[in-house]
Amino acid sequence: MLNRWLFKQVDNSALVVFRALFGLLIAIEAFGAIATGWVRRTLIEPNFTFNFIGFEFLQPLPGNGMIWYYAIMGIFGVFVMVGFKYRLSMIAYAIMWAGVYLMQKSSYNNHYYLLMLLCFVMCFLPANRWFSLDAKIKPAISKISMPRWVWVFIVLQLWIVYTYASVAKLYPAWLDGSFPAILMRSKQDYWLVGEFLQQGWIRYAIAYFGLLFDLLIIPLLLWKPTRLPVFLAAIFFHLFNSFIFHIGIFPYMSLAFCIFFFPTETINRIFLRNKKKHYDGDEVIVPPYRNFLIGAMSVWFVIQVSLPLRHWFFKDDVLWTEEGHRLSWRMMLRGKSGRVAFKVVEKGTSDTIYVDKKDYLSRKQLRAITSKPDLIWQFAQRLEEEYAEKGKQVEVYVEGKVSVNGGPYKPLIDPKVDLAAEKWQHFKHHDWILPSDSEQ
Repeated sequence: MLNRWLFKQVDNSALVVFRALFGLLIAIEAFGAIATGWVRRTLIEPNFTFNFIGFEFLQPLPGNGMIWYYAIMGIFGVFVMVGFKYRLSMIAYAIMWAGVYLMQKSSYNNHYYLLMLLCFVMCFLPANRWFSLDAKIKPAISKISMPRWVWVFIVLQLWIVYTYASVAKLYPAWLDGSFPAILMRSKQDYWLVGEFLQQGWIRYAIAYFGLLFDLLIIPLLLWKPTRLPVFLAAIFFHLFNSFIFHIGIFPYMSLAFCIFFFPTETINRIFLRNKKKHYDGDEVIVPPYRNFLIGAMSVWFVIQVSLPLRHWFFKDDVLWTEEGHRLSWRMMLRGKSGRVAFKVVEKGTSDTIYVDKKDYLSRKQLRAITSKPDLIWQFAQRLEEEYAEKGKQVEVYVEGKVSVNGGPYKPLIDPKVDLAAEKWQHFKHHDWILPSDSEQ
């Protein structure tokens, strides 16, 4: 039964069309990052980047090297789109994207994480068997079918992402519309629609449409009677997000995924008119690596289901501590602002230096460091290393206050703890992060 469910051959039109769309989007992501100045602002102008902790060896290339880096990524994206040297091109893009993802956190969002996952997944999928230069150059690889596990894998991954995005919204500031109101307030001067978005009912429409959309989109796409209307709703939802929030290729990638839910005849009629036939056989091909494949998929999905739950094992609220926030599909859920000051004290003396953060950090980094404990810790470590290079042993103390969703400012960091002497614990709460109910 399991063999038939996973290894039955099904038509591959959805996969090969998605590959072309995906390649186009990742090429746009790379070239667009150069054109908009994102690469320069994020990876060239800063004196250093805030890496994911443990990946400090990943550093931006000197000079304009990162512009060339992104240009090469864009070329690989084009190769993926046309299906030229597909496997090599997809692997190269995946590794390069993972490198820049882990290289900096100042511009972190869950969409970048999802793109990294998808890039690595696409490396293993037979997405160049049709509608590709590879198949044209080497007709022997041409095939109009694929194993059903490919479709199952993609749908399950999407289901996990959307479900967790919905569940994460089940907290008071989202349900009472206060955080959506904060989101819209920042758009009040927006071209044409800014004033409209300030109306009272908009916050509730955004809150509950967003929650229900994320929760139900996959089941409703799977059910034929609701497929077309929910797809039209998806077009509105994702184009609204693109227009209002400017979140890059993610809305269009989400729409591209919808192709996996439509009949092959529809896909061929719109995208593959030269593919005159679609696969309708009943063949089951069990590969010799069956057990390995099932084991690898099981491990993958256990990790995907587990990671977003890890914040429950940390003390206090993830909205406050940020512990367990990343890699968990907690998208656009809270607004935080803060104030943070760093004090360097030379050991054995009373000499104290109050650090001017502007001497070290870019504007984007200055905004990020005020409310994120891991960035605060990393900056303290960097200050300690800088003074050690000058032959001075120092302690680094931090005073920081944070406001969540427009609430009162409360102390975030214990000012009595020398952060330069603290070790980072990936799976343990850091006691120097003060409790969210602290009035210290």
